[in-house]
Amino acid sequence: MNDAPSRLPSSARPHPDHPGWHHWPDVPPDSFAGQTGLILFRTEGEDARVRMFPTNKHLNMGGSIHGGAVMSFIDMALFAGGRIAGMGEGHYVTLDCATHFIARGRIGVPLDAVVRLVGQTKGGHVFLSGHCEQDGVVSHSFTGTLKRIRGTEASGDA
Repeated sequence: MNDAPSRLPSSARPHPDHPGWHHWPDVPPDSFAGQTGLILFRTEGEDARVRMFPTNKHLNMGGSIHGGAVMSFIDMALFAGGRIAGMGEGHYVTLDCATHFIARGRIGVPLDAVVRLVGQTKGGHVFLSGHCEQDGVVSHSFTGTLKRIRGTEASGDA
């Protein structure tokens, strides 16, 4: 598998400071998605690796990465990673996302999500799984289901 344009999320571009990685250059910084910061993604074998860079703004009161920040990152990783791992092109919404917290996330160390495509149906359901890690140590595991939205559903008129 490679990063051929047909396998990249729409609007993805190579990142100029991170060779081999892609990103979404047009995420508005004041949007909810923009609060996660820079997100990079690339192919790794049959899987995808998606990366964020946790900072102080991602901390909880205990000094770890806030669980909500991790779950938001995982949700975005399902879309970027799913596409790279072979999910069909289209507009998707999250149906479910289960996250297991295994170890504390730390700031100043990239948080990577390794995403794998488990399967997809002709009806537009996509099943994904993976884990997050920092410095090669697993910190979270996750599964998620996405659904392709077509026609008027995609515009919010359903």
